[in-house]
Amino acid sequence: MSKKETPELNASSLADIAFLLLIFFLVATTMSTDTGLARMLPPIVPPTQDDAPPIKERNVFQVMLNFKNQLLVEGEWCEISDLKEKAKEFIANPADNEKLPEKTETEIPLIGTYMVSKGVISLQNDRGSQYQAYLQVQNELQAAYNELRDELAKVKFHKSYEDCTDDEQDAIKKVYPQRISEAEPKNYKK
Repeated sequence: MSKKETPELNASSLADIAFLLLIFFLVATTMSTDTGLARMLPPIVPPTQDDAPPIKERNVFQVMLNFKNQLLVEGEWCEISDLKEKAKEFIANPADNEKLPEKTETEIPLIGTYMVSKGVISLQNDRGSQYQAYLQVQNELQAAYNELRDELAKVKFHKSYEDCTDDEQDAIKKVYPQRISEAEPKNYKK
């Protein structure tokens, strides 16, 4: 009896093809990136025995985001689209309004003597608020600082903030230091 042998398949190129397909899908596929905030945390301050001096109410800009993604700014309901202008007015206090933050005269290299605001933006959100709404609030607050810095750069250095040198940008940051304090999220639901 003769036994018929089955022909063998040459599978040596199969691994090469699988590898090429893997490389193709890795290169051709786009990965979604997480949206986040680029923030530099403040340095660790050693504990002191003295309590921090109280901050005057006029120097704090209250921004609260509730679980329905509604915005409460300085005790009044506000649309996110209006937040940037309100924040700019608070930060700059152009008319030296007594209800807006105090200013101190400060000597700043490349700029000279300038009245710098003592204002702090206090942001607090509800645990139930959506992350996208939180990011929109953060973006509007950042945009307020960016616009003020850009306006000052155009007045003092006759160019945009982005086109300024590092020293010029540092000087502008001393005029408009970004002071955003984020309180721990709370549950406002009742």
